Amino acid sequence: RLDGRDMVVGIKDIFKMIGIFVISACAVLVCTLFLNYNMDLKAIESLMTNELLRGYYDALTMTGTVVCAVTGGCLLLTSVVMLVFYIKHYIDIHRRELGILKALGYSNWRIAGTFWVFGLSIFVGTVIGYLGAHGVMPVFYSVQNEDHLIPEVVLHFHPLLAVYLVVLPTAFFALLSVLYSYLKLKNPVLDLLRGKAENRKARRTVHRGHDNQDTDVPFLQELRKNTLRQRKTLVFFIAFASFCYSAMMQMSASMKDLSSELMGAMMLGIGIVLAWVTLFLAITTVINANTKTIAMMRVFGYPLKECSQAILGGYRPVAYVGFAVGTVYQYALLRIMVSIVFKDVEGVPEYSFDVPMCVITLISFAVIYEIIMYCYSMRIGKVSVKEVMLE
Repeated sequence: RLDGRDMVVGIKDIFKMIGIFVISACAVLVCTLFLNYNMDLKAIESLMTNELLRGYYDALTMTGTVVCAVTGGCLLLTSVVMLVFYIKHYIDIHRRELGILKALGYSNWRIAGTFWVFGLSIFVGTVIGYLGAHGVMPVFYSVQNEDHLIPEVVLHFHPLLAVYLVVLPTAFFALLSVLYSYLKLKNPVLDLLRGKAENRKARRTVHRGHDNQDTDVPFLQELRKNTLRQRKTLVFFIAFASFCYSAMMQMSASMKDLSSELMGAMMLGIGIVLAWVTLFLAITTVINANTKTIAMMRVFGYPLKECSQAILGGYRPVAYVGFAVGTVYQYALLRIMVSIVFKDVEGVPEYSFDVPMCVITLISFAVIYEIIMYCYSMRIGKVSVKEVMLE
């Protein structure tokens, strides 16, 4: 007997949302460190008795506020986009099952209510980030206290941060999941029961390309454009992955001089994890969503290289645009930090654009990105035409 509870997202579906785990964990880790430190800074505010100490104290407070606002805001937006993408993807895959439930009389609200489970992905990520922050917090405080320009800041535990950074985000994303899924479920029952139409469109496109061999090049170009148009969210993810790698890699080198080696290492680690996890998930989804198109192209004799270029080639310019934006972003952010936040603090080194580090980052990004694309091109070659045609 089919029951509404059957549509609760399973463990396998939660595991697929590893991108949200990672993003929320990174955001909460950084925010917990700096917010906890800022709250403990308040305890020594009354000891800032001269202008020099006050300037340094204000700079530290402003640094924590800016880092939390930029990191938290950017990753919050990305998490929202990623959650919406996962829910849409889940509904697309289960359109027929959802249509059957609606045909049996289940209301949109009753079905959408089961989608609160997507909020668990945020809960797991925020808990990991929160606990991870408290694990490295003693080292963080020790590094921050090394300058001896202000009295030592003593580490205290602030339970209220758990409410702000774990409980509230989980509740917000669970509610968002229910509301968005409700909107997506308002399609007519017959449309849901028919399933997705994109694959039929893709097959018709391949047939038209095969019927007119003289238009092979325009067909492949059009297929590449259609792949981008139909997966706009994935375009954002690939650009975001490139942005993270570019910004965090270059920023980590500068933070060693402007702040500490710990901060540089933290930026480097977060940037690499965010970049490659997001890129991995985006490209995997692109290939999985286009397996039927790939199979049809292979049936009609298109070589592996042309299949790869048609499906993945259009994302290459997007990746390098994301890299360029990340480079500009990190330079502007650090310039603002040095010129505005630390303008009244003595001993802060001058900051200028690090050309050698930019070149190194670009070369490493290009090499790694092309290796990943090559590996996924090989995966395209392993798509089983027989399995796809039997679906």
